Amino acid sequence: MIIVMKPKASVKSVSQVLTKIRELGLKPNLSKGRERTVIGVIGRVNVEPEYFEVLPEVEKVVRILSPFKLASREFKNEDTIIKINGLEIGGTKIALMAGPCAIEGKEQIKEIAWFLKEKGVRILRGGAYKPRTSPYSFQGLKEKGLEYLEEAKRETGLAVVTEVMSSEDVEKVSQVADILQIGARNMQNYSLLQAVGKTDKPVLLKRGLMATIEELLMSAEYILSTGNNRVILCERGIRTFEKYTRNTFDVSAIPLIKKLSHLPVIADPSHGTGIRDLVTPVAKAALVAGADGLIVEVHKDPQSALSDGSQTLDFKMFSKLIEEIRSLCSICGREI
Repeated sequence: MIIVMKPKASVKSVSQVLTKIRELGLKPNLSKGRERTVIGVIGRVNVEPEYFEVLPEVEKVVRILSPFKLASREFKNEDTIIKINGLEIGGTKIALMAGPCAIEGKEQIKEIAWFLKEKGVRILRGGAYKPRTSPYSFQGLKEKGLEYLEEAKRETGLAVVTEVMSSEDVEKVSQVADILQIGARNMQNYSLLQAVGKTDKPVLLKRGLMATIEELLMSAEYILSTGNNRVILCERGIRTFEKYTRNTFDVSAIPLIKKLSHLPVIADPSHGTGIRDLVTPVAKAALVAGADGLIVEVHKDPQSALSDGSQTLDFKMFSKLIEEIRSLCSICGREI
């Protein structure tokens, strides 16, 4: 259920509604738009809409039929725009996140960070903790990787997105990260979703390996219902019967999610294909489909990368990608 207040409703009227919600043992979720304040009612509502409609300055009460309440367009029709260090994700500009799959050393991450900054990238990605299919694969530098990432962030001024893998690590990773990434394998790790939901950090939520769009939005709902409304969704491909690519990148998911939800959508063409030659064309397709940004793996020497080298762009390829995106932006009415 959502309660829509009249335009310019007073603080007193909004407070009355919030009090009534809490008296019922329910939890309110406040969303202030440009014109109206909308209040989501979280929990099992056992009263009729009239219970709230009689309150001062309440315009209407609407029952949300979608299983994902707070993530839905029914709850909020305006696009959510998430601000990070002066950068907007979900606006007219395309947000670029780039960097190595794994942090391998101090000089490696710094060199990549400075290169990306020169290319106009404002968000550095880098994995300190690496969930891998094989226990014998490189698992990341962990705390040392966070230390190197923090140094690169401090020297370049770039914002940082990095993965958090467990509830116990949320506080530690939050001290470095500007955006907390929830990887595909943890999309339905509900205790972790609730843990990041208790922070004020933006959360980049990746679609699970075989997750439906509804399951992705329900996972976002866990974060939103816990109190954190700064959620960014990420389409990164799903597992199908196709063997020529690492995953099948679902381009149609981007406009569909944006129809169903107000949350911004980032595309990951690196994991979506697993093949560096496919990253650029799929990245462009995602932007044309309406993606609010890209997260791309970049390494100076992908052949020697300790993780996911086959899907990683080198400096020359990434520079070309940026040039092609700029040309595309002029056609689509977007900008980097």
